[in-house]
Order: sequence, then structure tokens, then C-alpha cells
Amino acid sequence: MIKILIVEDEKPISDLIKISLMDEGYDCTCVYNGQEAADIIEEDSFDLILLDVMLPKINGYELIEYINFYDVPVIFLTAKSSVNDKVKGLKLGAEDYLTKPFNIMELLARIETVLRRYNKTAQYISFLDILIDIDARIVTKNEMQINLTTKEFDLLVLFARNKNRALYRSQIYSQVWGGEYMGDSRTVDLHVQRMRKKLSLENKIIPIYKIGYRLEV
Repeated sequence: MIKILIVEDEKPISDLIKISLMDEGYDCTCVYNGQEAADIIEEDSFDLILLDVMLPKINGYELIEYINFYDVPVIFLTAKSSVNDKVKGLKLGAEDYLTKPFNIMELLARIETVLRRYNKTAQYISFLDILIDIDARIVTKNEMQINLTTKEFDLLVLFARNKNRALYRSQIYSQVWGGEYMGDSRTVDLHVQRMRKKLSLENKIIPIYKIGYRLEV
């Protein structure tokens, strides 16, 4: 499992990031100042660090110079939004620099990009009693393997990565079938119904009138 260290002194922001990343199958640890971060980096290993700049005790710019010795990729998450700040952060070795307020979906996309760059990807997504092995394309429910078609698997991954979010049929079609949605809902509906039945998710993947579906967990 991919391990991510979140170094952020504002606990509500840290908690939001942690919950969102754990929903995607990441293993997350939170610390709230630069000294705590330095200590835990020395003791444990991480695949990625999300780092604020304005931290108590040791700021993010100082801390990244220490992190560089451990060859761990860093994404800055900070309210410091000037071009000079961004340039400084990137020149110090950050892989990316995202300013607050940020969209959580954009953060997830940037994390995936950096992990791919380092040949590290999140291999599993889990929710309820279901475990999805992304690389092997295997789905288990209560430790029993469930056989899904290619499209059913892709649908399940899409819902698992967007828990509790309404997905329009056009979004679903575009991401799973890769084409332009022409308004015919039968293809989407049929595959969703089959996938729900195989996984006993009829009460969890909820149809939304004239919109699409939502996975409620």
C-alpha cells in the first residue's frame, strides 16, 4: 500500500486530505509541524509527502532540503501563491506545487501523476467488504473473488474512486467507454445493473433521477 505523509498544521485541512486519500486506498499519516515531520521521516519510510510551507518550528522550505536526502517526492500544498514562491518550491526539489484553496480531485490527480513518475501506484481500493486489486484487475468480496467483465470492473473502479459523489451518465460513459455520450442510457444502465447484482450493491449504488448514479458508503 502506498504510504503518504501529510505535513499540515491546520487539522481540518489535514483531516480532509487524509479521509479523501484513505478512500482512494492510500495509507496516510498526519503530523502538524516541521519538527514532527523530520522525526517521523527519520524513523519511517514514505512514498510521497504532502508538505505545507508555513509550518511551526521548521518551515516547509527548510524541511524539503532535509527530505531530499531520503529521495521521497514532495508536493507542496500552501497558501503562498506568488510565482516567486512556486519557483522557490520547485527549485528546492518539489515535484509539484498546489496552492490553497485546492480541489481535492485535482490533488488526487497530481498525486497519481507524481507516483507514476516514480513508478509507484496505488494497487488497491477498498470499501465496505470489497477489495479491488487495480494492477491484477481482481475483485474480492468477503475474500471471495467475483468475476466481472472489463467494463464492469472499470465501472466499479470509477464508483470506488468517487464515493458519495453523483456521477452523470455522460461522465460514466466517457470514462468507461471513452466516447461521446449520445443520450442513450441503456448501455450505462445495463452494465451498472449487472455489476451491482454481482456484488450485491443494489442498495449502495443508487440511481439518481435524470442524472446517473451515486455510490453511497
